[in-house]
Amino acid sequence: MNLFKQLLNDNGPQEWTIALLAIATCMLGLHTVRRLALERLRKRLAAGNDGPIALLVDLLAATRVLLAAAIALYIATQLLELPASFDKAIDRAFVALLVLQAGMWANRGLDFFLKRRFGGGESGDEGAREMTRSLLSFIGRVVLWAVVLLLILDNMGFNVTALVASLGIGGVAVALAVQNILGDLFASLSIAIDKPFVIGDFIIVDDLMGTVEHVGLKTTRIRSLGGEQIVFSNNDLLGSRIRNYKRMQERRAVFAVGVTYDTRAAQLEEIPGVIREAVEAQPGVRFDRAHFKAFGPSSLDFEVVYYVEEPDIVRYMDAQQAINLRLVREFAARGIQFAFPTRTLHLNGGVRLLREGGDEALETPAARARKAA
Repeated sequence: MNLFKQLLNDNGPQEWTIALLAIATCMLGLHTVRRLALERLRKRLAAGNDGPIALLVDLLAATRVLLAAAIALYIATQLLELPASFDKAIDRAFVALLVLQAGMWANRGLDFFLKRRFGGGESGDEGAREMTRSLLSFIGRVVLWAVVLLLILDNMGFNVTALVASLGIGGVAVALAVQNILGDLFASLSIAIDKPFVIGDFIIVDDLMGTVEHVGLKTTRIRSLGGEQIVFSNNDLLGSRIRNYKRMQERRAVFAVGVTYDTRAAQLEEIPGVIREAVEAQPGVRFDRAHFKAFGPSSLDFEVVYYVEEPDIVRYMDAQQAINLRLVREFAARGIQFAFPTRTLHLNGGVRLLREGGDEALETPAARARKAA
């Protein structure tokens, strides 16, 4: 209160009027210059100029009223008689506002750099670039505003060295208390640097699968085939076995064909060739092998391997469907029957298995003798 009275006594109406006019003129002038400069630079940017011009547009757009207020306040204080303590407080406020405005410029410059650095590239890398950009942007902002805060505190007269030392000691205790969160944070950095998957990849983790939608500092979210969102902890995710189907270059397909046991040897010898023709007839498919693999419980089993040169699941299913349909037609034309689960029982003593109305019954030789009598 005494400082306020002293301020009024030391400065007359004329000094206050000049100071207020200086503040208004300064703020209006800076605002007008900023607006005109933005309009001119945006016209040049629309004409095809980029690079430094785009950076200047971003920096001017990030210029807030804080800068004009700081300059106007400093000019006004030079026109007034101020107490020493009040003058010192005004100087500190002026520096703090400048530091805050510089932080805003640095923040916009960081965004500009990251967008330019990760904005271009191959069309298939958008997910990786976006994930890396978002994580680096967050970390950069944390570091930037931490530095700005320390500079402002130092300007206000706080002992920053002692504060940083105390934070370092307390940081150890905090790190022990939140080690799970820190583990997820470092896991997110590992994902950003190593890129085991990126946004848009289809992955399988244990028995869960889906498309990666978001990679955050603590969790990764994927959209499952059923439509629900599945949330993974980053630390747990990196500790799991991840299968990334988006990076599959070609798809290996294996299927089996079983025929009945009454198929003749000559027909069995024809089957690998028939299968090979059916596979090679499909575009974008590379035949690998077809073999008479095993004697199954109720079938003679053939194993077939081929490669689809595109990883698309729909392309693979179309090829498999066409192969199956062709095998059905070819086997029917050659009189070869597909096997299905059956079981034949051979019993000693002449016992035979009868089927009547779907029920099973056993008939012994004595029963047959009584029926004949």
